[in-house]
Formats: sequence, structure tokens, C-alpha cells
Amino acid sequence: MQFNAKCWRWPAVVPAIVMISLSACANEASDTYIPCPPIVVYSAADQTRAADEVEALSDGAMVVRMLSDYAVLRNQARACS
Repeated sequence: MQFNAKCWRWPAVVPAIVMISLSACANEASDTYIPCPPIVVYSAADQTRAADEVEALSDGAMVVRMLSDYAVLRNQARACS
């Protein structure tokens, strides 16, 4: 008796079609993507108070360097939007 197992196999193209179809699925909706972070607006009084507090810090304070990095990020976010 001859065994016909080959007749019961899926054609080679079927797994390829399934994989292509599954790879087209997205994990999240594209309308929820926010390309630019929001920029927090500070009042003039808040900015003046922050400037006074920064001036009161000792020379070489790490917070001053971090604020400088934060300013760069804010400028990048402003250019993005």
C-alpha cells in the first residue's frame, strides 16, 4: 500500500501568506502616536524665581548642568512642533 502523506501537506505558499498577513498587524493605533512632547509654559514670575534660585547655587552645581540639558530638550521640542 502506498502512503500519500504528501497530499495532506499545505502548499508552501500558505505559511508565507499567513506570516505576511500577521506581520501587517500593528500593536497600537497610529492616531495615538504623539511625535513631539508637549512644552510646559511657565509664567514670568516662575521664570524669575527659578533664575534667582539658580544664581544662589554654588559654582559647578550639577543642577545647573541638568537645567542646561533641559533647555536643549525644550528647544528641540519647540522645533518639533
